[in-house]
Amino acid sequence: MTLYHGSNTVVEKPDLSFSRLRTDFGRGFYLTPVKTQAESWARRFLREGGAAILSSYEFPFEPGVEPTHGLRVREFGDHDEEWLNFISDCRSGKNVGAEWDLVIGGVANDKVFDTLQLYFDKLIDAAEAIGRLRYNRPNLQYCFKTQSVIDGRLRFTGSEEVRL
Repeated sequence: MTLYHGSNTVVEKPDLSFSRLRTDFGRGFYLTPVKTQAESWARRFLREGGAAILSSYEFPFEPGVEPTHGLRVREFGDHDEEWLNFISDCRSGKNVGAEWDLVIGGVANDKVFDTLQLYFDKLIDAAEAIGRLRYNRPNLQYCFKTQSVIDGRLRFTGSEEVRL
């Protein structure tokens, strides 16, 4: 399968030491199978006056299909309470998900963030948040959480500049 990463630079050799803590699935290298989504991630750097680069990778894996070849994978389906709580914990800085090599699931993007913020602030409960989120089709992200999987299974195939 082909996965994409949007950035301000070509990322031939992803390095987890550069990853941030308070993200959807915690520290990791984030990719998506949706090229337009990665292009959108890259374009945010254009707005800041930098370059917008789309890096591409091949990854020998098909979600939901066995065998996983020894990968420890946590795959979330639609927006549900488990996904909501996992993101809530990760965005609050808790070190969760360290037992996984790869976490797959929806992006907590601008379209859903207002609802998530209400939930994080305990202004609505999980049932209300899930009810609101069911109208948003989740974009898909792959968070690689272990350097050995990145180094051993993710193959850089090229990059291109993204335009507005």
